[in-house]
Amino acid sequence: MGQITTAGVTLVSQGTGYGLLIGLGILFCGVILIAVKIQKAYLDEDSGKSEMFMVANRTVGTGLTASAVFSSWMWINETVFSAVNCYRFGLAAPMWYGSGLCFQIALMAILGVLAKLRVPYAHTSLEIIRQRYGKIAHVVFLVLNLFCNIFGCASMILTGSQLIHGIAGIHFVAATILIPLGVVMYTAVGGLKATFLTDYLHTAIALILIIYFTLAILTHDAIGGLYGLYDKVSALSDDNFIPGNFQGSLLTMKSHDAIMWGLILKFGNLALVVMDTAFWQKSFATEVKATVPGYNLAAVAIFGVPWGLGTVIGLAARVLHDTPLFPTYPGEFTESEVLTGFVMPYAIQACIGEKGVIAFVVMLFMALTSTVSSSMIAVSSILSFDLYKTYINPQASDKRLIRVSHLSVVFHAIFITAFSIVLNYGGANMTWIGYFRPILTSSGIVPLIFTLCWSGQTRLAAIWAPILGFGTGMAIWLGTAKSLYGAVNLTTTMEEAPCLYGSIAACFSPALYSVLISFYKPYKFDWRQFLRIELVETPESESEPESSAPTDSTEKHPVVSSSPQNPPEPSLENLHHPFDASTLAQLRKWYRIAWVSWVVLVLLTFVVWPMPLYRGYVFTKPFFAGWTTVAIAWQFLAFVAVVIYPVYDGRREIWTAVNGVRREVGGWLGRASSSSGP
Repeated sequence: MGQITTAGVTLVSQGTGYGLLIGLGILFCGVILIAVKIQKAYLDEDSGKSEMFMVANRTVGTGLTASAVFSSWMWINETVFSAVNCYRFGLAAPMWYGSGLCFQIALMAILGVLAKLRVPYAHTSLEIIRQRYGKIAHVVFLVLNLFCNIFGCASMILTGSQLIHGIAGIHFVAATILIPLGVVMYTAVGGLKATFLTDYLHTAIALILIIYFTLAILTHDAIGGLYGLYDKVSALSDDNFIPGNFQGSLLTMKSHDAIMWGLILKFGNLALVVMDTAFWQKSFATEVKATVPGYNLAAVAIFGVPWGLGTVIGLAARVLHDTPLFPTYPGEFTESEVLTGFVMPYAIQACIGEKGVIAFVVMLFMALTSTVSSSMIAVSSILSFDLYKTYINPQASDKRLIRVSHLSVVFHAIFITAFSIVLNYGGANMTWIGYFRPILTSSGIVPLIFTLCWSGQTRLAAIWAPILGFGTGMAIWLGTAKSLYGAVNLTTTMEEAPCLYGSIAACFSPALYSVLISFYKPYKFDWRQFLRIELVETPESESEPESSAPTDSTEKHPVVSSSPQNPPEPSLENLHHPFDASTLAQLRKWYRIAWVSWVVLVLLTFVVWPMPLYRGYVFTKPFFAGWTTVAIAWQFLAFVAVVIYPVYDGRREIWTAVNGVRREVGGWLGRASSSSGP
């Protein structure tokens, strides 16, 4: 039995914990540095150029896009906290969790393909804002983007560090420093393409472990399979009464707290996607034909992670938490331990043992580092491109931009580590941070979408709508807490109703403000203005011979001429879209497909599927078995979509790289043998 600490029960030794964190960091750093060298040598992909560093030369295919988006969106929440909320609210919570992850990614497919149509050479979402509205709006959205990345990334590091501190006894500060350390090295060197590659590795390893945990716990003798889990949960219904659920059952979709929490999650996640530069960069980095299928594959695949894993582990923990198998036995499994996220590691320890906990730490590392690497590239792009190049050194060369990007990665890592430590020592409550984040960042969602979709939004509207929306969300959040609970404090502002109403207000009120302000002084934006945004090119590119010019406009881009001085901007009549007519027609087709996919996904996951079950109904044994079987099968489908398919999709590049390495090794061995001969 592990020693009970203030954070929880120590499940593995400190040496094991340190070895895993340091070893995994070094391993991934080494793998990615080798991959970057191979890319440069055999695939003509040089991360020393800013187009490659920030947007991967816009040539990422469908499979790798799906894997990278899936990995960036597979936060600790989808794994650890889906089990926590199933334990708290019943099997409705993992289903609502899954539905709360899909539609945001499908929405980004729409915005991504529309951006390719209207801003083909954008590097960040903020660059689009600046081109249309100027500096003040640019600064407003820059602040919102940074808040989104900082709070999102810090909350994940904080949660992961607290979990590792609890289960391995590692000091919290050490865990907080070690998690982003290896990520800094490979992200700074490899740029966005490196994060795509590590995202693939993270996804493959994490999904294998997720499937393993789900099946190992479900088939354990103490659980007894699908029917055994159902029987044991039903037998303990009196001890596991859930207020707000139909008949207090864990086995019903009619759960007040689960649906309220699910709605809050939807608004919070919407801000974390649309207001996060990382998701925009991944869409800019894709091939023309890869954006919509890549993002939609990820949107559908991600559903299986919280649904299957959360259902099995959350209910299993309810069965086991009062048995000698559970690490806290004979003590109580406290509310504090539940909310910190120990439901999953304790259930794994009970059914699989120490080897399972070690695998859990590996999975935790995968989820954390994919989030951190994505955030690092996003923030480095904001600081280097949107801040440094825009306001400090507009004539910065490509080499200088890369240097600033590298420094920005390091700076962000140091800052986010320090911020996470401060939050911890300040007694940060992750529930409160999670509830405050959508109110802080959601106000920019609609104005940002209008920037690409509505030519009537004016500069004044783009500046003031997010600010007024944030004020409205704050006022309703605090006012509702005061009205319903009689006071405004940490406890009342963590209640679900104030947060939900505040999030809705922060998200949708800017739409009203934008329309009203835009009608005050109407102005129609000419979309051709976006074509002024050009590729970042080095002067050497001007001297490339004409014979090397690309011929496939869907894959390559024409060289943009540049000079040391600012050239006069061409008139709108002289601006032409760089894609040819067939490519534009293809993009418009994908835009229509993206809209249809999004509508279908929203209707299925919000209405058609869950709503008929929101009634006085407790799952029967056959229905529960079918429900959970489909959830587990979804995990295998996700594995095919984001692990196996990317290998097939990138088979030509993989074969080219393998052949190049084989020739290099063969040549090296030949030279070695000849030099050792007589």
